[in-house]
Amino acid sequence: MWRPITAIREGENDDNPRTAGHPTWTSLFNSPNYPDYTSGANNAAGVTTRVLEHLFGDQVELTLISAAPGSIARDYTRFSDVARDVVDARIFMGIHFRFADTTALRQGRHVANWTFSHYLRPIGGGKE
Repeated sequence: MWRPITAIREGENDDNPRTAGHPTWTSLFNSPNYPDYTSGANNAAGVTTRVLEHLFGDQVELTLISAAPGSIARDYTRFSDVARDVVDARIFMGIHFRFADTTALRQGRHVANWTFSHYLRPIGGGKE
C-alpha cells in the first residue's frame, strides 16, 4: 500500500479520474520507514486505552502533554477520546491512511480484551 504522501503526490496515476496529483505536497512528518498497514502507534493506543478502561472505566479526568517542544496540554474526559486523537494525529501527520489506523486500534482493543480476561484477573481466587 502506498503511503499518503505518495498517493497525494501521484494522484493522477491512481486510475481514478476524480483525483489530481499535488507533486510538491509535504506532510507534517517525514514518512517513516515501516508499513502503513497496520499502525503500530494505534495498536499500542488501543491496548493501553482499553486496559485503562477495564481498570477505571471510560470516564476520567486526564490531561496529557506531549514531550515535543511547543506542545499544548490536552484535557480528556474519556480514554476512548485519547485513542480517537491518536488515530487522527497519525492521519494529520501524513503517516497512515485512516483504515490502517482504525484497524490497528481495533486490533489493540481486542488484544487488551483478551489479555484482561485471561491474565489480569483478581488476586486471591475471589469470584467477580
